[in-house]
Parts: sequence; C-alpha cells; structure tokens
Amino acid sequence: MVQITDRDEQMVDWLSTVRIADIDAIRWALGAYLGTGQPVAVRRANHWVSRLAQAGLVDRARPTFRDSSIVWATHQAIGKPAPNLFRQTTRHEVAVSTVSARYLAAGFTWKRDRKPSGILEHQADGVAQKGEHVELVEVELTPKTWQRYKQIFDNHIYRLDREGITQISYYCTADAERIVNREADKYVFRTERHRLLAVAAFDVQGHWISGDDGIELAQSKEPSKL
Repeated sequence: MVQITDRDEQMVDWLSTVRIADIDAIRWALGAYLGTGQPVAVRRANHWVSRLAQAGLVDRARPTFRDSSIVWATHQAIGKPAPNLFRQTTRHEVAVSTVSARYLAAGFTWKRDRKPSGILEHQADGVAQKGEHVELVEVELTPKTWQRYKQIFDNHIYRLDREGITQISYYCTADAERIVNREADKYVFRTERHRLLAVAAFDVQGHWISGDDGIELAQSKEPSKL
C-alpha cells in the first residue's frame, strides 16, 4: 500500500491546476515542496511518478511527438478526465507547467488566472504571487498578430492600474520574444513599459533553454522594489 504524504497531496493539487507536466516540471515542483528551491534528480522525479501511479493518483504517457513522458493527475485524484495529449495546445500547456514549477521553487504561489468576463478581457496563463508582488505570467511559443497584442496589452495596462498587478512576465521563444517586446514598445505606456518584461526561455519545440537557474524575471528584482 502506498502511503500518501502532504507533499504528494500538494503535488496532485498542482497538477490539477496545470493539468499536464513533463518530468522536468515535476523535478522543480518536487524541489519546491521539499523547500530546497532546486529541482530533484530525474531518477527521484520518476520514482515519485511511479509511486503515485501505483496509488492511482497520477498517470503518464509518452506520445510519439514528445521526447519525454507527460504526467497528469487521474480522475480518481481530482475528479477531472484525462487530458487529450494530441490537442494543439499540449505543447503550450507543458511549457506553462515548466514555468509554473520554477515559480514554485522561487517561493511563489501559482494559480490559474480568472476567466474573462467579456471579449475584451484576456486570461493570462497563470498568476504567480509572493507577498504583495503579483505577476501575470504568459508563455508565448508562437507570435500573435499586432491587433491581438494591442488588445491584450490594453487589458494588461488596465490590470496593472486597477487590479494590483505588479508585473507582466512573458516567457517566449526567440521569435516571440522579439515580437512581444516590439509590440509592447508600441502599445504599452512609457510609464508602465518597465513592468511588462519578456525573455527568450524556450526553443521552437517548447523546451526550456534558460538552464537550471530558475525564473529569470521573477528573481531579477526583489518583489518589494518592483
């Protein structure tokens, strides 16, 4: 019989939020809940997945288009159906969990953004918070049109001004980072421009390329000084 720990429950709750994750994200999330701020070894992450799979709380698969397994919490664990791994959004969802796990390791909490109440509102990929510092986090693997960026940035500006958001952070491919920064230079007020940051953190396949140093934007400044 598998004994379920508080850390196991925290991990399952996190998987319920992000829905799917690869082993790299599992490594960072486990490190976060262990309190080390660093990823655990791949072997330890795989052992955790195997143990929770034996308990029926997680499942995993390795689609032919991925070079590593994808992990999710089962219906038994969270009451949600298994994800469709062949959706076009799978690569993006895995990338979001990669970023989310690194925020957890940096001492942030992570939750889903609120659902838009109208067509002019935008839902970010996640909300990271540490104390009074609140970030809207976006993962951008494919650039959008300038019209769409204008609409999204208008909503970002509103939330920076009205909703207590501290910072908007974009984690992108190189092409997307260039376009996000170009369009932000056009459409974000000069007085707020420093609060919308974008870095190239993924390759075109959605693999993290910024090394094992954690979250660059989140750790570049102390939250209280932003």
